[in-house]
Amino acid sequence: MRVATRSASRLSFTLITIAYVAIVAVSNLLVDKFIDLGAFGLLSAGTITFGITFTIRDLAHQASVRAGLGRRPVFLMIGIAAVVNVFVAMATETPARFLVASFLAILISEGIDTQIYHRLRSRSWLVRVLSSNAVSVPLDSSIFTIVAFLGDDGYGAIKMLQIVQADVTFKLLVSAVLALIKTGWNRRNDRA
Repeated sequence: MRVATRSASRLSFTLITIAYVAIVAVSNLLVDKFIDLGAFGLLSAGTITFGITFTIRDLAHQASVRAGLGRRPVFLMIGIAAVVNVFVAMATETPARFLVASFLAILISEGIDTQIYHRLRSRSWLVRVLSSNAVSVPLDSSIFTIVAFLGDDGYGAIKMLQIVQADVTFKLLVSAVLALIKTGWNRRNDRA
């Protein structure tokens, strides 16, 4: 039974990795298109899809642990996403500043998120997710926005702050809602 669970978890991890890499790549293609949310800031269209990656990454943590693999495969998944973004950016002639911003934001924020998530292994899944995202989401949004737009004529400090504000709010909201849905789903299945 344990071998079957580990095999299923490895397959889950592989599928999660594919979804994660694809969503990160799509998100980076939409990064310079904005939706004005008024008092809530400027939301990058890429954030709409990228907000999902935080929960997908948390599912990868869970599948990796269940498969007995630890955190190394999660770091590998993050690295693969970063490398795929380089190729996508080159193929679509994405400005280099977006590529560098994405690469740095993913490596730093997701790496820190992974460490926090795994240090909280004794806590509930919901606590691990919300705690790791509380640190990684603001880091990701801040690093990306500063590196991508600093020095660009159309993006002063106020506009960059509006982008970070909207990104953080949206990403935290999406990741919290998805984490709560998954927690409810798990509880329902545990009762059954």
